[in-house]
Amino acid sequence: MFYLIGLGLGDVKDITVKGLEIVKNSKRVYLEAYTSILTVGKEQLEEFYGREIVLADRDTTELNSDVLLDGADVDDVAFLVVGDPLGATTHSDLILRAVQKGIRYQIIHNASIVNAVGCCGLQLYNFGETVSIVFWTDTWQPESFYDKIIINRERGMHTLCLLDIKMKEQSLENLMRKQNIYEPPRFMSVSQAAQQLIKIIQRRKGEGTESTALLPSTVCVAMARVGADDQKIVVANLRQLTSIDMGTPLHSLVIPGNMHPIELDMLKLFAMDHSIKEQLSVLASASCSH
Repeated sequence: MFYLIGLGLGDVKDITVKGLEIVKNSKRVYLEAYTSILTVGKEQLEEFYGREIVLADRDTTELNSDVLLDGADVDDVAFLVVGDPLGATTHSDLILRAVQKGIRYQIIHNASIVNAVGCCGLQLYNFGETVSIVFWTDTWQPESFYDKIIINRERGMHTLCLLDIKMKEQSLENLMRKQNIYEPPRFMSVSQAAQQLIKIIQRRKGEGTESTALLPSTVCVAMARVGADDQKIVVANLRQLTSIDMGTPLHSLVIPGNMHPIELDMLKLFAMDHSIKEQLSVLASASCSH
């Protein structure tokens, strides 16, 4: 059996009892190491599980899945994923490859940022399409994620923005020279995401209506290390977030849509300053009048 096991968002203890039992009894245990990270390292996982763990990078998972699936038709193989196993499309592809090989699979679910985002006070059923904000370069600055945010706002829906992660990436020079030299890991911060959004707003000045357009004054939610003991949530406007320090990764950003008075009251718990609380109160009054 090939098991895809969610590890949750915090530390070694967030794995489910069912998942832990499978890990202890599996022939081989892999840790997917590029779509997300835990607050602890592989060594701590190995100590807690009492098992050796093999890191599976992007190349192994996407291009050499035969290595992962080898022998899973006769022995149990565990594939560990931070958050929930189906939080990334890569893992759906892995399931399809297993089925093609006649290998049975089972998914052991766990908490992911997609449901844990509710800790900020916004209600999960009011979220629209999730978007990914990618690192810009001097020559590549896509804006498609911005368009999706606006579509969500036009529908009154909140937007969860997942921020870019670069793991085991190669520079163009090393790629061309076919040198196996990799860049240090990079994790986008809330401030970097906010800066990119502000630049798009400036480029598109005058587009959209006041009610649905994204503005520097739009109240947003910055989140860091959700599920960990040092989880941090800050509610501030987009301009303020361009200079905020949310600490170590991973970071997420939420762009609210229409908000219920209870959602607004919850956001006040995390307001950066009094002016943000006042802005939320004004929105609450307007919501009640409708």
